[in-house]
Amino acid sequence: MESGKNGPAKELSERKKQILKAIIEAHIELGEPVGSKYLTSNKHIACSSATIRNEMAELEAMGYLEQPHTSAGRVPSEAGYRLYVDSLIDRYRLTEREIEELRTSLRKKQSELDGILDTAIRLASSMTDYTALAAKPRKVRVTVSHFEIIRTDDYSMLLVMLIGNIVKTRRIRSRVAVPSETAAHLETLLNARLTGLSAKEITMPLMMEIEREMGDDDFLVAPVVKGICETISAFDGGELRFDGIDRLLSYPEVYGGDRLREMLTMFERKSDLLDVFSESEMSAGADGGVRIYIGRENLVRTMDNSTLVYKPIKRGDTLVGAIGVIGPTRMNYSRVIAMIDHLSSGVSRLIEEGDGGDEEG
Repeated sequence: MESGKNGPAKELSERKKQILKAIIEAHIELGEPVGSKYLTSNKHIACSSATIRNEMAELEAMGYLEQPHTSAGRVPSEAGYRLYVDSLIDRYRLTEREIEELRTSLRKKQSELDGILDTAIRLASSMTDYTALAAKPRKVRVTVSHFEIIRTDDYSMLLVMLIGNIVKTRRIRSRVAVPSETAAHLETLLNARLTGLSAKEITMPLMMEIEREMGDDDFLVAPVVKGICETISAFDGGELRFDGIDRLLSYPEVYGGDRLREMLTMFERKSDLLDVFSESEMSAGADGGVRIYIGRENLVRTMDNSTLVYKPIKRGDTLVGAIGVIGPTRMNYSRVIAMIDHLSSGVSRLIEEGDGGDEEG
């Protein structure tokens, strides 16, 4: 299991670990601060209330617990959740009924990757009661390997771009007639200057150099370069889909008021989350395990009180997507991790069997 943030945990006694684990699981269940009396009455910890209070105070001083109000119980901090996920959590075993439901539902819609992902996120959302997402990753670096310019009439050109083994075209309209030799000159410059460059590497100074080399026909460069950059950006843009966004309403203590609006804006805009699901982010240190980002470990500021759990999906050694859920930090980690692990592995198996579609969608 991979974590979103790695760091050496402070050494805890077995009693402290037992108490911290009990507090986290009680808070996940209740959604309220947990006190020593609750632990002695409901969690069967064989210590006095005074001893538990002392241990809780030390856990708070160590940064694993927080006390939201004076004389109230404690709640886990992000560090507490991280230690729980990394070291204390009990492995959740899916029931036979849950496994069969996942397997049957996935196989009902296995004709293409998009269909499998849609089915998977509906299952993830309904079976965890959190917002689920499926992602196709942003490409690490998309470039054009060859350009051609085809004149369709005196005022129009077709810009042809070879990206990998895929051909993309863009129609360019000029305000003045474009002679054949001008189109040929521009084609030569594009192949000499822009092949092998990503959209970010096609800079304004580089465009100005090409304009200088075009001389009196420099007016053609801006629309052509704009078309190239837009095509590359659209090609590497990735894709996100969601299910169960309305489930945020089940957690008003986390997603109330302005925070709900911020989360909805994030889901609608998608760009920030797509950065999380770039090939570089998803492949970094990847061993195929479940990834967990708790609170401020998340790359997206809006999710600083949420947890993102996801697992990459592969076809062979090729990364084709991911399935995950977003929910409050007090989520049922054990069950969610097991569910996402099983779902993602099931989707990968279907793709390996040749039942999924082209990952390009």
